[in-house]
Amino acid sequence: MSKRRTYEVNPKGKEWTVKERGAQRAVGTFDNKAEAVERAKEVAKNQANSQVVVKKQDGTIQTEYTYGNDPYPPKG
Repeated sequence: MSKRRTYEVNPKGKEWTVKERGAQRAVGTFDNKAEAVERAKEVAKNQANSQVVVKKQDGTIQTEYTYGNDPYPPKG
């Protein structure tokens, strides 16, 4: 099984960045959160096993999206 790639949508001042966890460079910087989330989802969907973590302005997690084979699916 391939390693899961996680893309984070983070606030950066008045902008929003999309960055792969552990990477030095951002995938992109956007003027609003909706554009950043849309781009993160596009990038993640092109990977075999990936996740998007969307954070609020205060840095807490708002939403997570998982694509591909989720190794920990919820029961029920």
